[in-house]
Amino acid sequence: MGPARRRGLSSEVADVIREAIFDGRYPPGTALREVELSEALEVSRGPVREAIRSLEGEGLVRAEWHRGATVAVLSLQDVAELDSLRGALEALAVRRVVAVGGSLDEIEKAAAEMDRAATAHEMVRCDIAFHDAVYAAAAHSRLAQAWEAIRSQVHLFLITRVNVSTDGYLEQIRSEHRDLVAALRLGNVEGALKLFAEHRKHAFDVLTSPDSAN
Repeated sequence: MGPARRRGLSSEVADVIREAIFDGRYPPGTALREVELSEALEVSRGPVREAIRSLEGEGLVRAEWHRGATVAVLSLQDVAELDSLRGALEALAVRRVVAVGGSLDEIEKAAAEMDRAATAHEMVRCDIAFHDAVYAAAAHSRLAQAWEAIRSQVHLFLITRVNVSTDGYLEQIRSEHRDLVAALRLGNVEGALKLFAEHRKHAFDVLTSPDSAN
């Protein structure tokens, strides 16, 4: 990692650490040591401490007095809670997108970007960007805020999923999202809801299968 920029230092440090988590450089369970981070980023420990606290608020980091800060490891309860909450928010978003009848251009563009993803972590970013576009098209500011509150944790959820298995992952995700776009384009609410639910279930099943613990 290069030096952190000197603008909004703690938020800049948080951005750098967050990107390292999302890129897979800091996998779940990785210790985040203030001294090492401050040396690597060429900043004092204060901004690093504030950045870690901010990332803890996002659910990306867990801090315990006897262990220090680590990248969050999702428990089965975490997985279940995120899946159920995401499902509730997404159902409203899909209904809103169809009801509003606005442009689906950004959603289609986000799905098309998946063709360029060459790695699982790149595809996870594309997946998150696709759902960002769905929530934006829903034209519901409080719904968008609710999504933003769990967005980083969902990103971690998907990273955890690809850490379990990437077999057939890239093409599966491309195919699923082409189907999601087609259902939204048809204005088929029930069909779209079913496909979005199946899309979530695939990741949930990977994370809750007996093999995922091995």
